[in-house]
Amino acid sequence: MMTATKVKERSLLGMKELAESEITQLLDRTAYWDHQSEKLTPVLRAHFVANMFFENSTRTRFSFEMAEKRLGVQVLNFTAAASSVEKGESIYDTVRTLESMGIDAGVVRLKPAGVLQQLAEKVGVPLINAGDGNNEHPTQALLDLYTMRKHFGGLKGLKVSIIGDIMHSRVARSNLWALTKMGASVQFCAPANMQAPELAAYAPYVSMEEALKADVVMMLRVQLERHASGIILSAEQYREHFGLTEERASRLDPATIIMHPAPVNRNVEIDDAVVESSQSRIFPQMANGVPVRMAVMERALQ
Repeated sequence: MMTATKVKERSLLGMKELAESEITQLLDRTAYWDHQSEKLTPVLRAHFVANMFFENSTRTRFSFEMAEKRLGVQVLNFTAAASSVEKGESIYDTVRTLESMGIDAGVVRLKPAGVLQQLAEKVGVPLINAGDGNNEHPTQALLDLYTMRKHFGGLKGLKVSIIGDIMHSRVARSNLWALTKMGASVQFCAPANMQAPELAAYAPYVSMEEALKADVVMMLRVQLERHASGIILSAEQYREHFGLTEERASRLDPATIIMHPAPVNRNVEIDDAVVESSQSRIFPQMANGVPVRMAVMERALQ
């Protein structure tokens, strides 16, 4: 039985609470797994992990499952739609039930922010945040940092522009906390009604023109369903003012790389041709998600 301190050390709830040294260790371990030619290294074969997705996410869940299976982990998968949570059972009861059955760690994705931190205080197994509301998405930030470090050789001194719906973005928050700890500078660009004022003390908001002058231009996914609420008027207008069009991309410094957490709304936040351009690192980002999550899983279970 792990002590409460050990459980907390092995959990990954957010980047805000990690020290620079812990981030570096995870990135170094990611590099180790990234360079392993063997697809299966079953060093965690005696462990059981539950992937508990109370919010839909095919891509993130598959990435975690691939990482777990490459390490030999015994994986239990479920989504809220297929579970008793739909019948009114609380998220807490679901996690406690799986803990009582003998899981060694849990990967949790859920809509409400703050719930995961409360859960972590009450359960005796490490929890890994696979995205909670508009709070954090730590493994996405880690794979983003790893992608940058792999390309540039380091993170210190990089200028990173994050463009899009900052207000609702857990990716923007996790990247902000992680990048600034690693010595990079972050700036935001967003429509006025998509800004998060509470983050302005940590990163300035700049114009689209200024945002293009960076080492990394990271476009965020636009939630197209927010059209109905009037947050954005139309996909066409968003692309015109805040999209990485072919014309804008042509003005980037040749050394600048383009990133996106995916899935991409092509021809909205980023033009189709730009997704496939030589400066795009969108598909390498996805590939890097597996070794990052292997490193995180290893930290949780060993």
